[in-house]
Amino acid sequence: MLELAILGFLYEAPLHGYELRKRITALTGHVRPVGESTLYPAIKRLEKAGLLSRETQPGAAAAPRHTLTLTASGRRDLLRRLAEPDRLDITDENRWFTLLAFLRHLPGQAEQATVLRRRLAFLEEPASFFYDGERPIAAEELDDPYRRGILTIARATSVAELKWLRATLRSLE
Repeated sequence: MLELAILGFLYEAPLHGYELRKRITALTGHVRPVGESTLYPAIKRLEKAGLLSRETQPGAAAAPRHTLTLTASGRRDLLRRLAEPDRLDITDENRWFTLLAFLRHLPGQAEQATVLRRRLAFLEEPASFFYDGERPIAAEELDDPYRRGILTIARATSVAELKWLRATLRSLE
């Protein structure tokens, strides 16, 4: 998720590390705060892999500033990650939102629609957070108000996302 966010934001424009961190934090919010101890090793890995480059510029006060730029390989890698997301990128809501934030960079609407259809298929599978053996339990079956709340909120979110996905797919096709 972090690497995808780095590549996605740098696809849009070269950025300093601090600005990149702010943008990633704004995208992932309180769910997955991004610390320097996580971000900078990821940047170094991507740089070592040839997916981004760093240009050092004198700082305004004392410390030099590093501008990060996506390389041609980095652009291709981002587009590949967007077109061929892992199953976890489709099923995990936080990873899905990161993928969705940059999906517009895929060049073709058909490619975008293929990714959206994978999410749609996942959401249409019967599922629950709670099961009776192999059978998913519905909110209405639970006496526990907190578990019922979890399922009620999850259902409302899924209904809204399904509506959005179907409308967006219609507009792409």
